[in-house]
Amino acid sequence: MITTKIIDSQHKVDINILNEPFKLFGQILVSYNNGKWDYQLKKYSSEKVTEMCFPDENYDYDAMKESTFIGAYDGKNCIGLAILQPGFFKYMYLSDLKVNKNYRGQHVGQKLIAKAKEITKENDYAGLYTQGQDNNPGACLFYLHTGFYVGGLDTNVYRHTKQEGKADIIFYCEVD
Repeated sequence: MITTKIIDSQHKVDINILNEPFKLFGQILVSYNNGKWDYQLKKYSSEKVTEMCFPDENYDYDAMKESTFIGAYDGKNCIGLAILQPGFFKYMYLSDLKVNKNYRGQHVGQKLIAKAKEITKENDYAGLYTQGQDNNPGACLFYLHTGFYVGGLDTNVYRHTKQEGKADIIFYCEVD
């Protein structure tokens, strides 16, 4: 059974689970019309589907004292991670969310988001916010299906980098 819990200092090595590849199978196209954000998925043909893997972060638990680390566990194995950081306004920032490749599709990410919402509410925030690259539709659609909505688009964040041409979609989620 998969459980979630806050990762304490005794289990701080668990925050450095490895990043693993994910499919880039399309692009989320965001539009803003009449004061409302909308999106559509542009799927790639099978020959244009690629994989990507983010570099490992090598997080330092002690240096990130302001962060809350949430682990998803199968027994004693940490198989998923969510990192929350205080926001300077009424939303906590979900700075990272990842699930071991062998556990994807088993609702681990949803369990991490549910725990993140609990913590957000306990800390008197109105909700969560995060971002996803427009060419990572798996992540973007995951956020949209777990109660987030599009709240903005950053088209400048990757200028002058190797990822020029991509954009970050900003997602928000209210907690009840």
